[in-house]
Amino acid sequence: MSRDFKDLASLEALVRDDYDRCHPGETFDDMRRRASFSKEDRCLYRDWLAVAAARAADLAETEIPVAAE
Repeated sequence: MSRDFKDLASLEALVRDDYDRCHPGETFDDMRRRASFSKEDRCLYRDWLAVAAARAADLAETEIPVAAE
């Protein structure tokens, strides 16, 4: 079954835990909220989404097609 990474929540889910591990004391959601008014956080958010998009592309390439019955 193919995962759909077109929606933002699915992309964010691919990097949320990694962000939280890399930034003790804050969460991905904290950074995402600050992105609306902080240029630095907006760029950081963009960079994390780029990582998520790359991961989604890798996952899409490595999925094994299911044979039709």
